[in-house]
Amino acid sequence: MRPGYSDGVMGAPATILVVDDNLENRALARATLEDEGYRVVLATGGEAGVAAFEQEHPDCVLLDVRMPGVDGPAACERIRALPGGRDTPIVFVTAQRDVDTFDRTVRAGGDDFMTKPFRPNELVARVQAALKLRQLATERSELYRQIKQQRDDLQRVQLQKEQLVAFLVHDLKNPVNAIELQSELVLRDRDASERSRRAAMKIRDEGRALIRMITTLLDIAKADEGRLDPIRRPVELAPLVTGVIEELDARADAAGIRLACEIEGVRISADPDLFRRILENLVENAIQHAPEASEVQVTAQPFEGGIAVRVRDSGAGVPPEQRERVFERFVQGQREHARSNRGLGLAFCKLAIEAHGGRIWIEDAVPGAAFCLWIDHAD
Repeated sequence: MRPGYSDGVMGAPATILVVDDNLENRALARATLEDEGYRVVLATGGEAGVAAFEQEHPDCVLLDVRMPGVDGPAACERIRALPGGRDTPIVFVTAQRDVDTFDRTVRAGGDDFMTKPFRPNELVARVQAALKLRQLATERSELYRQIKQQRDDLQRVQLQKEQLVAFLVHDLKNPVNAIELQSELVLRDRDASERSRRAAMKIRDEGRALIRMITTLLDIAKADEGRLDPIRRPVELAPLVTGVIEELDARADAAGIRLACEIEGVRISADPDLFRRILENLVENAIQHAPEASEVQVTAQPFEGGIAVRVRDSGAGVPPEQRERVFERFVQGQREHARSNRGLGLAFCKLAIEAHGGRIWIEDAVPGAAFCLWIDHAD
């Protein structure tokens, strides 16, 4: 089936009914679908959507969930009761990413569920999939039911995972921050014993590592939803790297590692908070894999019209066959001297640098590995 065309009459464009009370959402959906050759009918709310369905007999319905008066699930139930409504694919499009909303749309008879803000290519793909699934339904109704049930189950698991991530980020940050604060109070106490101070320093450093991991989970979730959007501005790189080294110096010292920086007069175009956390993850990764009594070095120089930042350690290096996989989530490279590896930091680095329009790769440092970032320089 050609994109934008139905199988009813060759050359006749498929009609898509878009029901949304937001003018900008309607305009974006219309422009996206008309560019693909679909005929688009717009309705400003649930009541108008039901009336438009009766009049236009669309091939697919895009239905907002939260609307005044007759909301999306109620409109879906009414459409399903109309002639032809039972067999017309209905895709819910909503800003509400929670399991209760998802379950309500499934009970109302929705065929698919996608969240705002949506990417235009995702919207087109969902419409095409809905039309094809309904075509399959008329031919293989039981197979269609099984496929839809499996898809719904997978999507529900995905939403539950996102809720778990939200819990980790929002509910764990406060107690971890409190732990770090209490450790700082011990470190500032002149009467504290040396043993207490060492314990407090360890607690503080591990608390900061946990905060970085929690924030990384949040950013990865944002990237999955297309919401990891760097706010770029000219940034002096040397102070940024110095701050990272000061933050991780105690962790490096405990491992017998020295941190060094050779950067001067370099300016990049970056989101300073995101780029700092990229560097934190790379330096922390280097500390984990560097042998005792060695050095982790951060350097920067012009490269291919931008700036290449390299974080080098003198550990065992990364075998060529592992160099792509180490940037995948929960993949842990097999390197000697590794102290720990949670499998998320490097995945975050790849997502975050690519969101900047840059890239990340691994080079041999002889000995060791150099994790390299390319990013635009600041004008």
